[in-house]
Amino acid sequence: MTSEGRRLFLWLLLTTLLAASVWPAHPAAGERGAGDAYVFAYFKGNGEDGLHLAYSRDGLDWQALNNDRSWLKPVVGRDKLMRDPHISLGPEGTYHLVWTSSWTEAVIGHATSPDLIHWSEQQAIWPIKNEPTAANVWAPEAFYDARSQQFIIFWSTTIPGRFPETARSADNGRNHRIYCTTTKDFREFTPARLFYDGGFNVIDATIVEDQQRYVMFLKDETLLPVAQKKIRFTTSARAEGPYGPASPPITGAYWAEGPSAIKIGERWIVYFDKYRDHRYGAVASRDLKQWEDISEQVHFPPGARHGTALRVPESLLTNLLGLKQA
Repeated sequence: MTSEGRRLFLWLLLTTLLAASVWPAHPAAGERGAGDAYVFAYFKGNGEDGLHLAYSRDGLDWQALNNDRSWLKPVVGRDKLMRDPHISLGPEGTYHLVWTSSWTEAVIGHATSPDLIHWSEQQAIWPIKNEPTAANVWAPEAFYDARSQQFIIFWSTTIPGRFPETARSADNGRNHRIYCTTTKDFREFTPARLFYDGGFNVIDATIVEDQQRYVMFLKDETLLPVAQKKIRFTTSARAEGPYGPASPPITGAYWAEGPSAIKIGERWIVYFDKYRDHRYGAVASRDLKQWEDISEQVHFPPGARHGTALRVPESLLTNLLGLKQA
């Protein structure tokens, strides 16, 4: 190699090393980055006191923040509840919180925050105005679909007289299906439409992106003739659907609801409320085919109910922890 060639080789080597030190590789999808942590949003009791938050660094051991006091008291709707809180991150870096505000009123709550500490004025959303007989709106979630550049807001509703083939399977006359609307700005919404009908009574849907597909975890709410009350999932090539037939149950011989899924490392963890046992449970899988019950490995604050797990920057958690004893 000539002296000029050696100089060129050394220059390229030095450039490569500098680039590697200044611009570290971004972690693969689903893997925890060096600056990541996890937050879990949940409610307690009947949701009267509002939003509770817990944190974890491994996705298994969850510790309450703010001495397990509420971060946001609900003021929306007739009943002013905050059940089933769901937090998602929008493309502009704002966190969007939606929640169930009532057992029987068809209205949901919405608020935004840059840091999970300071919250906007709460907004009442009537997502299914085009179905005036809708009996309820439960467990709303807001999923940002980058492909269509809009939020898909979806929830479970009973509309009396619909789906008579499963009417007798229902609990207290509630024969749910999943409905949705879309919005770009949380001010204008498309008319609600049927989002998922798997041929059974269904509530508590949640959506995650898994490479080139979207996975909707949900609760089979069938009570009769044989109670199901288990978590299943369905997939689609597009976030807006259509979604295919539901999988067999992925949870065990107990009643479970309110699934929330997150990928940590190489495996998916699906958390759920084992509401009859008054505790949280979880299952895990690397391929969404073989599932392991890891309920004995997860620990949540006492009384935690139906919530959402999300990945957050370490800096955001540091700020939350700074207010822990406030």
